[in-house]
Amino acid sequence: MRWADQAVEADDGGLPGLGRSDLVRTVTTPEFAGVTFHEVLCRSLLNPVPVSSGMPFRFSVNTFRGCTHACRYCFARPTHEYLDFDAGEDFNRQIIVKLNAAAVLRKELRRRSWRREVVALGTNTDPYQRAEGRYRLMPPVIGALASSGTPFSILTKGTLLQRDLPLLRQAADVVDVSLSVSLAMGDEELAKQLDPGAPSPRARLELIRALAEAGFAPHVMVAPVIPFLTDSTAQLDALLGDIADAGAVSVSAIPMHLRSSTRGWFLQWVAEEHPALLKRYRALYGRGAYVSGEYSAKLAQRLRPLVAHHGLVGQSGPDLPAEPTMARASAPVGAALGEPTLF
Repeated sequence: MRWADQAVEADDGGLPGLGRSDLVRTVTTPEFAGVTFHEVLCRSLLNPVPVSSGMPFRFSVNTFRGCTHACRYCFARPTHEYLDFDAGEDFNRQIIVKLNAAAVLRKELRRRSWRREVVALGTNTDPYQRAEGRYRLMPPVIGALASSGTPFSILTKGTLLQRDLPLLRQAADVVDVSLSVSLAMGDEELAKQLDPGAPSPRARLELIRALAEAGFAPHVMVAPVIPFLTDSTAQLDALLGDIADAGAVSVSAIPMHLRSSTRGWFLQWVAEEHPALLKRYRALYGRGAYVSGEYSAKLAQRLRPLVAHHGLVGQSGPDLPAEPTMARASAPVGAALGEPTLF
């Protein structure tokens, strides 16, 4: 990807929510119209995950903050507010790039206290969003994890992951590597509205196929399942069929949750595009972030026979089926979105 004709602004005293010493420069470029990249030097990269969170991993890594996938329902949107940005357009267009991610990670992995616990990548913002093609943060991050003997998982919508498949194959020879693709819907037109900056569903199916052909056991996150828009039996049946045909081994499904400012951002879109559904959404979610238990139970009942019909494994525990594969998943991504899966 070319990075020509970029404009660079000098540090004028720091980025909102970041100290003066963190910001290296601010960059805009015609290849990313309307997007501003804030290149920073991070002080740490390994994020401890509390046991109380219920996550199946204790550490996560994020090379970016903010995401040009611009998914309307993204649960990570409120985290941008910690930087004094808003959770709407700023999340889509004000992207924090951790230039020294690999160097900081290598230092953290050399600590005597490091016990080589599973590290999850892609649990907040996507490490393979488009800008990764320019910054190439992931290859040295993968190398640092593998050389330290640290198992890891990657969850992504980004087809750019295919670039790193040779490196991931090498890593899988020495540590457990779990690769998962997020694919919430098969409807191309709906995806353009809800995931406007992400690769198309068709492209992500090809990514799943590429992972399978490379010898991995692809896991697919059908997440979120969006009430009234992607949750019918026919829609789920078609999507799971396509996922199975592409070579996925297992799936997780999570109903959409609308925490904090994500709720307003999503419901604004509903009011504009599907106003007849607005009252139904408000009734389903009430004043909370999660669908009702009754809805979750009905959705799970709808999904289980479809998952079995297509020869997939419903994934909620820490391991995929122990089949002979290049990379057996030790790092589960089924609960990576912060809510129990339906299986």
